Amino acid sequence: MNTLIAITGLGVLCLLFEIFNLRKGIIPFTIVGLLASLALTINDYGTTASFYNNMVVVNNFSVTFSSLFIVLTIFLVALSHNFYDNEVATKISDFIGIKIFMLSGAVAMVSFGNLAMFFLGIEILSIALYILCASNRLNLKSNESGMKYFLMGAFASGFILFGICLVYGAMGSFDVVEISELSRSAELPDWFFIGIIMLTIGMLFKIAVVPFHFWAPDVYEGAPALTTATMSTLAKVVAMATLFKLLSVLNADISESFQIVIVVLSIASMTVGNIMALRQVNVKRMLAFSGISHAGFMLMTLLTLSTSASTLLYYAAAYSISGIAAFAVILYVCKNRDNEDITNFHGLGKTNPLLAAVLTGALLSMGGIPIFSGFFAKLFLFNQTIEAGYIVLVIVAVVNSIISIGYYFKLILAMYGKEPNEKKKGTPILYYSVAVVAIVINIIIGLFPSLVLDLM
Repeated sequence: MNTLIAITGLGVLCLLFEIFNLRKGIIPFTIVGLLASLALTINDYGTTASFYNNMVVVNNFSVTFSSLFIVLTIFLVALSHNFYDNEVATKISDFIGIKIFMLSGAVAMVSFGNLAMFFLGIEILSIALYILCASNRLNLKSNESGMKYFLMGAFASGFILFGICLVYGAMGSFDVVEISELSRSAELPDWFFIGIIMLTIGMLFKIAVVPFHFWAPDVYEGAPALTTATMSTLAKVVAMATLFKLLSVLNADISESFQIVIVVLSIASMTVGNIMALRQVNVKRMLAFSGISHAGFMLMTLLTLSTSASTLLYYAAAYSISGIAAFAVILYVCKNRDNEDITNFHGLGKTNPLLAAVLTGALLSMGGIPIFSGFFAKLFLFNQTIEAGYIVLVIVAVVNSIISIGYYFKLILAMYGKEPNEKKKGTPILYYSVAVVAIVINIIIGLFPSLVLDLM
């Protein structure tokens, strides 16, 4: 609860910076505030408590995922420093404030003890992203991205809200503890299960799982690059963690038919995401399809709800931190350019070897190559899925991991095998800092996976 209050207060202070014309200090102040919020969150580790009639619940699940979200937001805020320089009538405090309020929604989504708080959190997160997608007002693609995401997000929110209504109609309560107890002791009406299905469908839209993924490539390509980074890292892992918690706390015993649906969706997401990514020349669009593929991998944790929370945390951390490292380089390369095509990366290995090495490491981690954490995330995930008896799913996942190397190496070969188009001058220190710190964290948790796995 302290974390939510601190983050919300920090968001309000960000808006006040504009009033007092303190724009230059907003980035360092926000980073310090987020580090303080992270310390508050870590301080709650090992405790279990509820607040305001169980509206907010603090436990190891909420603390660990909230800590991951805060770390990702620190990186995203740091990357905001020079990103909005060319905007007309820029008010950077607005952009930073929106990101902080979005973080409060993310924390609420993994800390809910009541379905009303869950819906409030998801709407705070979604509305912030609608605004950020369309924030480049003079760019037609950005406007299109914001509108598409708003329409699809509202459609998904409708499913979620209707699902909550059906669950309430069946149980007479929004409190997840009461719902869980009633689901064990009473004969459940059919609309309870329909409500769970609608909640799941709504969250699958948010995660961009096949066949609920059609909005993602266009929205990712049209949105400003920093917003794409936010959606493909923070927003995706928030939605996945929330779906995992939702199914766990509602005691939604996954039946055999539901498991088959999860297996089919996982295979479809991995396969469609990777095959479509092979055809892309726009890097943001390629990473959008890559994110759809990774969503398929993360869905595999739903098959073993009782034991896979730590595996999901590790996979989410490995994937999202790799994404941050990759987007730090993409922001540098594509700054002041009209597109994010692979041709912009030609010769980066010669003009900026450090950032090229970071991007290579991030892509290899996403592809599942040792020594990076992405390899161990897939290893632990596959091992758990095999123990649960889904060997065919693991075989398909391994094949898809091999396919993904194809389009990751397409970008790596462009950096090292092509002649540079032009020599870019000067790299802002924050791009270097975020990229290097992110890839170092990725390698550390790859070499010492117990640092993350033992948290839950």
